[in-house]
Amino acid sequence: MGQITLKGVRKAFGDVEVIPPLDLEINDGEFVVFVGPSGCGKSTLLRLIAGLEDVSGGEIEINGQPSAELPPAKRGLAMVFQSYALYPHMSVRKNIAFPLKMAKLDQAAAKEKVDNAARILNLTDYLDRRPGQLSGGQRQRVAIGRAIVREPAAFLFDEPLSNLDAALRVNMRLEISELHQKLKTTMVYVTHDQVEAMTMADKIVVLQAGRIEQVGSPLELYRTPRNKFVAGFIGSPKMNFIEGDEAAKYGADSIGIRPEHIEVSTTEGAWKGTVGVSEHLGSDTFLHVDTEYGLINVRGGGEIGLHSGDTVYLTPDLSQLHKFDAQGQAI
Repeated sequence: MGQITLKGVRKAFGDVEVIPPLDLEINDGEFVVFVGPSGCGKSTLLRLIAGLEDVSGGEIEINGQPSAELPPAKRGLAMVFQSYALYPHMSVRKNIAFPLKMAKLDQAAAKEKVDNAARILNLTDYLDRRPGQLSGGQRQRVAIGRAIVREPAAFLFDEPLSNLDAALRVNMRLEISELHQKLKTTMVYVTHDQVEAMTMADKIVVLQAGRIEQVGSPLELYRTPRNKFVAGFIGSPKMNFIEGDEAAKYGADSIGIRPEHIEVSTTEGAWKGTVGVSEHLGSDTFLHVDTEYGLINVRGGGEIGLHSGDTVYLTPDLSQLHKFDAQGQAI
């Protein structure tokens, strides 16, 4: 069981309230991602759940039990940090087994748990090596293995892929998703990378200034963002926004259209513009087009033959147009 419920949880450092009172339900077995810009409170919220920070108000329930006053060791949760925090002088086996040694588990049972974790994480051939002999991805797997042997009610990941290069990040993203499918254990994952959030999560929690802006599945947030902040944060490349008279035509203070929902023509269309920069990525081409409404980003096919200085006409798919009022709320 890994049900986590936050009721009116708030956090203040002195007179500064970094997390106003919030409510959140994390269901057993869910992969929940906290996402938002730097300083939005996502890591602080994770640390409150873990018990590494004291709540300033409200209650945290883990499997129905009030836990806000419990020390971290009594909450039944395992945390994986951005830094691997491995013991360099110990072998991989001893690093993974360390929590079991602290719990005074007998050697035979500890060996079985370590071997099982190593098998799940493809670390069996590395058990006698030391962390310095491993790649960054392997070290992160050792840190995850140390969490697995504790058999926690939930795993808490605090930006675990930030120190890895781009290719390793993609691999580890897949490995953590596969691990969730194998273990069926609740996972709460913090990242500022919305691509990680979109590809890994069952449920995304979008945070801004300590407030929850929206909670939903990746596709819910992509298709029906509640406000301009969520609309602009979820999706890559970012949504385009247009204000003024053009937005007023649609009865809105501002309108939004994603780069992939704009048709490009060299002969006719709704908005005339000039290609500034074109980024050819093979399967896709990203065009940055200067128009009277500002810079508009367009996602086109990889074979699109447009370059800097070309005149183009853009036509939004009106069925995919997002409208917002003066407060930035979706209409």
